[in-house]
Amino acid sequence: MLKIGEFSKLSMLTVKTLRFYEKEGLLQPAQVDPWTGYRLYETSQLKDAAHVKALRQLGIPVAQIKAILAGADQREILLEQARTLQQQEAEIAKSLSVIHHLLEGNGMKYQVTEKTIPACIVYYSEATLSRYSDAMSWIPAQGAEAKALNPGLKCAEPPYEFVEYLDCEYRESDVRVRHSEAVEAFGVESDNIKFREVPETKVLSIYHQGAYDNIGEAYSFIMKYAEDNGYKVAGFSRESYIDGIWNKESVDEWLTEIQLPVE
Repeated sequence: MLKIGEFSKLSMLTVKTLRFYEKEGLLQPAQVDPWTGYRLYETSQLKDAAHVKALRQLGIPVAQIKAILAGADQREILLEQARTLQQQEAEIAKSLSVIHHLLEGNGMKYQVTEKTIPACIVYYSEATLSRYSDAMSWIPAQGAEAKALNPGLKCAEPPYEFVEYLDCEYRESDVRVRHSEAVEAFGVESDNIKFREVPETKVLSIYHQGAYDNIGEAYSFIMKYAEDNGYKVAGFSRESYIDGIWNKESVDEWLTEIQLPVE
């Protein structure tokens, strides 16, 4: 029989770790002296200790190790852990990509995050505008019409309003645009104002501060980020105007979030 200190040396596990294994039911001493409380182990338990240690080093949770020791299929648990580690590997790779962008100096102006936009009901309208800048006067008119049709219509909380440009290329004129705003419920429609449900959407998000004339830089950055990190674009990009001419005097304070749907 081996005292806990001797077993610790042979198993290369600290006494603290052995006591933790005992507490969690992963490795019980062969005997406990009723008078002194000394823990005693069999040499045959060194193999058990090595097994538990190996599983712990793989990041297998204690509950799963208990299941394995109780007879659960170790292969299935290891496969599940492999999937978890692969997901973590992908997330680490994305984080490293962001770090590289920052180190290159690109990310000091633009930083990309991934987030999920919950499903929501929106009222929306579509139009063909003479030029991009016309959107800033067209959008408020859509909100006014929607509220005139539906006096009791309530916007969702938190508020979410976005614009999508529906052309597959840049156009100098005749720009097709769709404006949407999240609301609590469906309402009365007109020839111009419609309602629909937008499904949950995973997006890459980036913030552009300043004039819209320079927003192309932000689009270039986010598209390169998506390509470099293996994302597939899954819909029209969305522009969400957070601050603009309606509440900021200086164009330098205008803030726009670009959301790129991806999968």
